[in-house]
Amino acid sequence: MTDFTATRALFDLPEGMIYLDGNSLGPLPRGVAARVAQAITDEWGQMLITGWNRAGWMDLPTRVGDRVGRLIGAAPGTVTMGDTLSIKVYQALASALDLRPDRRVILSDTGNFPSDLYMAEGLCRTLGPDYSLKTVAPEAVEGAIDDTIAVLMLTEVDYRTGRKHDMARLIAKAHAAGALVVWDLAHSAGAIPVDVTGADTDFAVGCSYKYLNSGPGGPAFIYIAPRLAEQVRPALSGWLGHEAPFAFDLDYRPGRGVERMRVGTPPILQLAALDAALDVWDDVDMQALRARSIMLQESFIAQVEASCPTLTLASPRDPQTRGSQVSFRHPDGYAIIQALIAANVIGDFRAPDILRFGFTPLYLTPEDVDTAAKTLARIMDSRAWDRPEFHARAKVT
Repeated sequence: MTDFTATRALFDLPEGMIYLDGNSLGPLPRGVAARVAQAITDEWGQMLITGWNRAGWMDLPTRVGDRVGRLIGAAPGTVTMGDTLSIKVYQALASALDLRPDRRVILSDTGNFPSDLYMAEGLCRTLGPDYSLKTVAPEAVEGAIDDTIAVLMLTEVDYRTGRKHDMARLIAKAHAAGALVVWDLAHSAGAIPVDVTGADTDFAVGCSYKYLNSGPGGPAFIYIAPRLAEQVRPALSGWLGHEAPFAFDLDYRPGRGVERMRVGTPPILQLAALDAALDVWDDVDMQALRARSIMLQESFIAQVEASCPTLTLASPRDPQTRGSQVSFRHPDGYAIIQALIAANVIGDFRAPDILRFGFTPLYLTPEDVDTAAKTLARIMDSRAWDRPEFHARAKVT
């Protein structure tokens, strides 16, 4: 049984703040600052370049990858860390297309995160006019899978509404049609139970700075199914993906398995932060986390719908078909979120009209949810949001 009081104590949360935005940037776990300071002063400071061997820096992408892999149902040695999520999307897509040379279509949905779609569009332009990205409504994905599709690329949980795809069902449909599947787990890893092995996905990618709390710009991860790992030819064939990077051969030979998806020098300080942040997960049961998340979400929805009639639920009504976030719609959603932030309740806004709230049971309590709902009701009832400073758009929303 996961003790959520104990996990809350592992986070350094600002006094008086209710943080409902861990689905965008996770808060600071208490052990991270000391671990990063150690990496800076004891390792970089004292070991300098010998830290690659003495401090085990070169092995961090694999070692930390295994720790992330445990949270997504991946076997040891099938996940590696590094680069950004957009780069990992590109790598996975390019490799999947290469494995289906007789097909030219990437299928995705209109709810996918735009960066994933941009990377797919850019890859298609690079490969030539025969390649294309096809997008359909999220509800229409299953019906659009046919024998023309090379790769199905989806984000499991919609970043705006929290709608959750049925991963296993869609993988089975895609495989039956001869397509490969790439999953973006940015809003899944650390938020909901994931089993990439049991679902038999081909590739999975994700970031680590949301529910995994690695800090802003933390490294991304990539998973390759073991049955494909020795067949994949990396499009971004960087030196650390080479079979023997320190042989400095002029010709590329891919490394073993997922190691070939390493590109450049790993971000050691951010991997150290993630490594420490993952300690929070050591005693967490993902099924218990999911049950607690649904309980918090259902409480928030009930209270907001009862007290804020002008807000419209944008997330699925059925909790089993959404991730660990709840979204509402309002034409003045941006200003409402700014008023909430000013009241120390942190959510965020997604265009054109989404008020988005993340539910992370590791540090969020039922009392937090009650206070957040009451604060939102007060702001809506008094129209406290309708002030010029709350309508002024900042660079980051």
